[in-house]
Amino acid sequence: MIKSPTARFSDRVEHYVRYRPGYPAAVLDLLRVACGLRPSHIVADIASGTGVFTRLLLENGNSVFAVEPNTEMREMGIQQLECFQSPQSKARLVSVAGTAEETTLGSASVDFITAAQAAHWFDLPRARAEFVRILKPEGWCVLIWNERRTASTPFLREYEQLLLTFGTDYKEVRHERTTDVIHGFFAPAPHQERGFDLRQQFDYEGTAGRLLSSSYAPLEGHPSHAPMMQELQRIFAVHATDDMVEFEYNTRVYYGKLK
Repeated sequence: MIKSPTARFSDRVEHYVRYRPGYPAAVLDLLRVACGLRPSHIVADIASGTGVFTRLLLENGNSVFAVEPNTEMREMGIQQLECFQSPQSKARLVSVAGTAEETTLGSASVDFITAAQAAHWFDLPRARAEFVRILKPEGWCVLIWNERRTASTPFLREYEQLLLTFGTDYKEVRHERTTDVIHGFFAPAPHQERGFDLRQQFDYEGTAGRLLSSSYAPLEGHPSHAPMMQELQRIFAVHATDDMVEFEYNTRVYYGKLK
């Protein structure tokens, strides 16, 4: 049974904060050059989660509505980004309990909409209509994914097989396939795509944490958890160099105007 998208990460927030990859600084460079992003622009970061991409926007000087439906993720985001909510920072972060389809934000209230590692969970037609509503005229929509490479190294090939074997609903929710619908999401407006490299290196503890941060990885108490972790130990032992393995990602950025 596939969990509701808004509840999938409630029981693995700590792992998500510690072990999920960030995003290359080059993404912000791209938005500055290609979309004219300036610190004065107001951004709605949709499905902001624990605030990984939100932080980059805040560090760029932007005021951000961090829209997140999952209570545990939203509260962790507030905690992680507490320094941006103080009077000294002019409270540039506003945490919002909302969804991509119902953000609760005002019409024509934001210059940019971003969604990082999230749009594959959206009801895309309803989300698009909501994005059009809250964007100012000539505003930009930016959809971002870190796509884990599945076959570029022997370790990543075996890790992918582990997920196919033990993942509770991995085949159904792999977001790599959802990028096929991006053209339809932006249409009839044109959009652009850029890609960047991203890597993470982990010891075994970090590798296990990265695995358990995924919503489809069975947690302790599930009958598949123990055999999955045993297989992960085997894979790590075979492929680690200096007690480290590397995860490789393609960071994909899709950007355009929706009107």
